[in-house]
Amino acid sequence: MRNNDKEKINAQRRQIMKYSMLTLGGVALSGMLGSPAAWAADDEILIGYWPIVGGLPLYVGIEKGIFKQAGLNVRAVKFASPQQVVEAMITGRIHGCANGTATGAMGLGAITSPDLFKIICSNPSNEEMVLDEFLVPVNSTAKSIRDLKGKRIACGPGIQNVTMAKIILEKNGFSDTKVIELPVGQHAPSLATGQIDGVYTLEPTGTVARMKGMGKVLETGVISKYVLGDASAPWFGGAAALTSHFIKADPARAKQLIDAYGDAVKFIQQQPDEARQYVAGYTGIEAALVKEVPLPGFVMYDQLTGTNLQWFQKFYDVFTERKIFSQPLQVESLIYRA
Repeated sequence: MRNNDKEKINAQRRQIMKYSMLTLGGVALSGMLGSPAAWAADDEILIGYWPIVGGLPLYVGIEKGIFKQAGLNVRAVKFASPQQVVEAMITGRIHGCANGTATGAMGLGAITSPDLFKIICSNPSNEEMVLDEFLVPVNSTAKSIRDLKGKRIACGPGIQNVTMAKIILEKNGFSDTKVIELPVGQHAPSLATGQIDGVYTLEPTGTVARMKGMGKVLETGVISKYVLGDASAPWFGGAAALTSHFIKADPARAKQLIDAYGDAVKFIQQQPDEARQYVAGYTGIEAALVKEVPLPGFVMYDQLTGTNLQWFQKFYDVFTERKIFSQPLQVESLIYRA
């Protein structure tokens, strides 16, 4: 075989592995690792999270004692990416995930392992309920995303972040949509040191960058505007879920957890200023800056109907159109119904 043919095949293999991480890793290990109970101490319920603002209901539920008051021993398990959270559900290491877990990654997990989870809450964002944003260095002269053509653009890790970043760039006239994947904790420092010229990221990165003079916000609500086509539309980019295995194996405790999670969401909605403080302990933001952090919305499963459901479905349809999903997914089938 000629060298160039070998290189082509190897490149194809690397690409397949990149987009099949959930499938290959999850299926290979799922039979070996057993149920979440094997990984939890006593009666612990393990909930995975990615350290962004979206996970606030989990943080509040633990720190305010809401779960404990419901008789539940909930432990938060931190992961470096949404993909790792989903893989942990596939492999049976956790009972569920917190808000902020990328719904694109969750969709891939649902295709890999049908009936893997049921969504109990989602965290919509848009230009007013800020979560997603584009940042640039403090000294950048860019006035719009279009001004970043030919520049070094980064995004968070994983297929959802990469796909969204590329669509945003396309909609702003970019012909070259290559992006650099970086852990969210590196976004602001990379802007400050000049390693990148722009980044698609999620809160609290924008707040950290702005307050520490490491970068500035160029535009917020970019997914609603450029991907969904309506800046005020709710983008359901993150969600909390419980594994179907846990719901079926222990329906009473699962329902208790869902109700308690709903109480945490109500607390955030009624007392956002007090709730905001718990972002500090679970994300990269310092306590002194939490008052500046914008909060996304939170919608429980019984509100994922009507137009909410339609916008959520439209987001999933993007992944099908882009052939990230190997088959269409109906959001309704993934939502918990009491």
